[in-house]
Amino acid sequence: MPQIAALSGDAKSYAERLFDFPPIGPLEEEAAKLAIRLPIKDEKETITDEALNIIYVHTEGYPYFLQEWGYQAWNRAAASPIDAADIHQATIAALQRLDAGFFWIRFERLTPKEREYVLAMASLGKGPYRSADIAAVLGENSQKLGPRRAKIINKGMIYSPAHGDIDFTVPLFHDFLNRTFLASS
Repeated sequence: MPQIAALSGDAKSYAERLFDFPPIGPLEEEAAKLAIRLPIKDEKETITDEALNIIYVHTEGYPYFLQEWGYQAWNRAAASPIDAADIHQATIAALQRLDAGFFWIRFERLTPKEREYVLAMASLGKGPYRSADIAAVLGENSQKLGPRRAKIINKGMIYSPAHGDIDFTVPLFHDFLNRTFLASS
């Protein structure tokens, strides 16, 4: 019986397991390319290496984006192999869908002040971003922005990869903000 008591102390409850979210990051380049190539191969079709390279560059190996590019490429290709021209068309369609759904929904979760913060980040280019640089863009004290930054982190929009640095949790979000809000500025 002592073993059962010891084991039960280490066991997680159902509720604890239910809310245990292991981090999922981008796939390595070869794994990302296989994630696109294998389903196409299963359908007895092919995709060029150049097309795979373009998809990987656009998606940065992010699984959801790989699915979107693969879906769009499959639906736009008139013949096998799927090539770079097909991926160009797929990219236009993938970004339109991501902008209208995935990215827009994330942006709408933010308050006006939080939106101001992430737009300041995006205006600096691709991250990671120094908190002091964001504060400078906003014309505010970096310490004063701490609570706002913490709320955006809690919403899962940004994270701190290192002390004093902030970055978007999702690749291409800064591109969406620039395309949608900053390009006309």
